[in-house]
Amino acid sequence: MALSALLFDLDGTLIDTDELHLNAYNQLLARWDRSMDIEYYKAHVMGFPDDMIFGGLFPDIPASQYAGLAAEKETMFRAQLGETIPVAGVLRILDHAQKAGLRTAVVTNAPRKNAVAMLTGLGIVDRFEAIVIGGELQRGKPHPMPYLTALELLGVKADQAIAFEDSLAGVQSAHAAGIHTFGVLSG
Repeated sequence: MALSALLFDLDGTLIDTDELHLNAYNQLLARWDRSMDIEYYKAHVMGFPDDMIFGGLFPDIPASQYAGLAAEKETMFRAQLGETIPVAGVLRILDHAQKAGLRTAVVTNAPRKNAVAMLTGLGIVDRFEAIVIGGELQRGKPHPMPYLTALELLGVKADQAIAFEDSLAGVQSAHAAGIHTFGVLSG
């Protein structure tokens, strides 16, 4: 089938945010005299849903407290955003997609407030027909549900789409949805 849609992860794919997220996690963890290094972040945090992240960080804290911790961390993250810059080549790909009539969506585990803030900061929020938030679904990445939802919203089949991802969880999600996936290295 012909290519009809491009699906993009957000953090690390459209915008390089690893250091900002790491800083926000470390601000939060400082309360417990703990910290996180970039290796732990990339292996256990990047691309994963909050319940998995906070379950790993705080196994002795009730899961009912994870949402509050995540909200605090995300507020710390957004406070650092300032002026954002897209990953190299992103604007060129979006321009090509627009000229070619390809449909576009963002598929992310980031909270909606973060996603909208980042896309607005990049000046590209209006270039996507859909923004799919893993946390608003029954299952986030690495489950295929976020990508299957994007396909449904755009009205395209998996073999008509390409996904761009920078995390293992994201690649697993897109691949499980049957979408040809490109891994992106940034940061």
